[in-house]
Amino acid sequence: MPQCLAAGPQYLHLVALLWNRGPRGLRGMSSAVAPEGNQGKWGKLLQFLADRFYDVEALREYLFQKQMSKIHQKNRSFTYIKERYGPYVAAAYFILKQGGAVKFQGKEWIRSNGRGHYSLEFLNFQAIPVEAVDASDCAINYQGLDNLLALKELQSLWLQRCPHVDDWCLSRLYQLADSLQELSLAGCPRISERGLACLHHLQNLRRLDISDLPAVSSPGLTQILVEEMLPNCEVLGAEWTEGLKLGPEKQSRDTAGPIPA
Repeated sequence: MPQCLAAGPQYLHLVALLWNRGPRGLRGMSSAVAPEGNQGKWGKLLQFLADRFYDVEALREYLFQKQMSKIHQKNRSFTYIKERYGPYVAAAYFILKQGGAVKFQGKEWIRSNGRGHYSLEFLNFQAIPVEAVDASDCAINYQGLDNLLALKELQSLWLQRCPHVDDWCLSRLYQLADSLQELSLAGCPRISERGLACLHHLQNLRRLDISDLPAVSSPGLTQILVEEMLPNCEVLGAEWTEGLKLGPEKQSRDTAGPIPA
């Protein structure tokens, strides 16, 4: 692993300058810095990177691995908290650390403030089930779901715009089938028709939001199929005609000019 792994996150600000400069971007920029003796911290950083990366692709790969390591760290299980406080508190701690919100039965929603701080009162809710989780915009992934699948009384789960929630994640939600009544997947870029097909286990769902899923090729047709798969559930999403191809006659009729008077 490159020695610059220990470099602080502030150094990654430099990536925007290097990203599109081609294979010699690092070397070229390092030679363009101020003369020796007058180099600032960024000049030294450029030289540091140029000494350890031969091209931009190597830097990209390093940054990708660093990002994946950070996501993995965010989705770890908090075993110590689970053993000491139980699964409800451990799940709440995981979601709050991610920037989400939780609601225990009979309690108000718990959210972090703008600085990421939140009340630790929930540590006393060891015997109170979690009934709702809002993980919208969080970095939760397949591994991170381990922290939520123990919530057997969970009724509502919002996963809106989660960039790492994919079809494999949906294949695990059957473990919440007995309690889950509301699920939002709106805006998740990695969910396709194959993942939505896994939701047939969730027969207790009463509301499902599958709007704005870019990986779904035919949103309208997919919504119809999901509605048939979950007949007791209100499915929110696209209009049934969205993504459907019109027949030749319909297309020619729609594209024809106005009828002359």
